[in-house]
Amino acid sequence: MQNSNRAFLLGPLLKGVSRSFYLTLRVLPAGMRDPVGEAYLLARAADTIADTALIPPTRRLAQLLTLRERVNGVTDDDAGLARIAAEVAGQQTQSDEKLLLESLGSALDVLAQLDDADRAAVREIVTTLTEGMEFDLRTFPDERSGEIQALATWDDLDRYTYLVAGCVGEFWTKMTYRHLPGTLDPALRETMYRRGVRFGKALQMVNVLRDCGKDLRIGRCYLPASMLAQAGLGARDLLEPGASARARGILFELVRIALDHFRAAIDYTFALPRLSLRLRLACLWPILIGLETLERLVANEAWLDPARTSKVTRNDVYRILACSTLLAPSNTLLERWFRRLIARVEARLKH
Repeated sequence: MQNSNRAFLLGPLLKGVSRSFYLTLRVLPAGMRDPVGEAYLLARAADTIADTALIPPTRRLAQLLTLRERVNGVTDDDAGLARIAAEVAGQQTQSDEKLLLESLGSALDVLAQLDDADRAAVREIVTTLTEGMEFDLRTFPDERSGEIQALATWDDLDRYTYLVAGCVGEFWTKMTYRHLPGTLDPALRETMYRRGVRFGKALQMVNVLRDCGKDLRIGRCYLPASMLAQAGLGARDLLEPGASARARGILFELVRIALDHFRAAIDYTFALPRLSLRLRLACLWPILIGLETLERLVANEAWLDPARTSKVTRNDVYRILACSTLLAPSNTLLERWFRRLIARVEARLKH
């Protein structure tokens, strides 16, 4: 029964709730799949709790902390999981997310089956990710309040991108060193951890900028108030007509930071052996999709309009998957591809 639960959770259910990440997980070497998949499931459950707007933020926070305690083995009380299933699962419109919340007990059983080192690593990453969700719930107003709150400073945004994504790069690197010895140079361990953090931050910066218009309408402004003030703007001004043009300088500044992070992500990928195709593809896909999204963002004159989101199309994703699969072993061809993408973004930034 344990094996069948594990197979379902890390197979069909993970595929149902992970969408694009499942593509990445599927190409991972076998040793990494279970801990990475388990971490994703638990983090996705926590994220669903944090994002269920029909439940007051204080209640969501309490449920989030309950789940964190169970993940970390602080308590073995199943009553808290039952409350989450009863209160949160019933609010879900997606059946897979509902099923995940109702399957938390089984997901924690899978966590218990991991070896000590993997279990500790999964607990650490889920704890950090839920700290990012806690940051959101404590920082921003209730989505239905009509209020808007901006992060105060660049340091707040940088810390946030670490909590919700940079830490994933650390975890990924740790799993690679642990399960695929010899793949990464032991002498570069600290360098690879730093690059991994910046890899995650690059992807989250894309998310922040792409989703800015949508987030503003639920009261969340991740553009720092200090940067807005320099442009003579407040968070609420970003909802006004013409805001995309007035805030374009902020967009460009943050895109430049994102590009620097992506350069570290590219260095991370090139540090992988050319024949480690599965790991290379798992890194290439988010980098390429992220850079193409940045290109669309800087070309979008209405980037703050949620009806005009800068998004890579499904056909573009298929093209990226096909081309990268062919080019993955060649540093020379990949370098040309990356240079071309970055040059196109930088050309837009000059206008």
